[in-house]
Amino acid sequence: MPSFVQRTFVHNIGLKLVSLLLAIGLWLVVARDPIAEVEMKVPIEFHNLPENLEIDSASFTEAQIRVRGPERVIHRLQVTDVRAEIDLASVRPGERTFDLTGRQVHVPQDVEVVQIYPGQFHLSFDNRATRVVEVRPRVIGNFASGMRVAQVIADPPNIMITGPRRRVEAVEAAITDPVDASGVMTRATFVTQAYVPDPLIQVVHPTPIRVTVIMEGSGDEKK
Repeated sequence: MPSFVQRTFVHNIGLKLVSLLLAIGLWLVVARDPIAEVEMKVPIEFHNLPENLEIDSASFTEAQIRVRGPERVIHRLQVTDVRAEIDLASVRPGERTFDLTGRQVHVPQDVEVVQIYPGQFHLSFDNRATRVVEVRPRVIGNFASGMRVAQVIADPPNIMITGPRRRVEAVEAAITDPVDASGVMTRATFVTQAYVPDPLIQVVHPTPIRVTVIMEGSGDEKK
């Protein structure tokens, strides 16, 4: 019968030598590849927000994330390779604080998350609302002596907006980009855009606004 030494060291000697060489090679690669760290700023991605809700927080939410890994991997790392994701499926109207931990941060293989800042962030939520509001054109310009703006007509006169209910209900009207009517003596029509200053409110189906400016002499009487 083969001795213990033969069974242990001689049997399948070729495979064992290959395994040993591979292990040594792997160790050499790891030993020559020092560990490096890098810090990057990434936007926090929000997923599964209920269809009837809106985020009612105007601040842009980002995370400062420090990661560690082999230097060769860290040098090739892009901002798009690191993702911070928050699941909003269970949120309701109101305020909520979220923890941001390594479980919400996705990084490439061989890279680990060392630090996340902030570790928490706060958001508020509101029901989505839609409403039709008036368009109020803004007319500017240097007018000829004795001339003044008699009438301003917006076409269409109204637009539809949507966003968090509280903010939508607070909007009095949409306004247009400034229309420069310098030099207009009778009437002129300009094409511009209408918007609401609140960044969390969107215009539904944005469309160009035709603004007609009608001028008159300051001494003229309105018919």
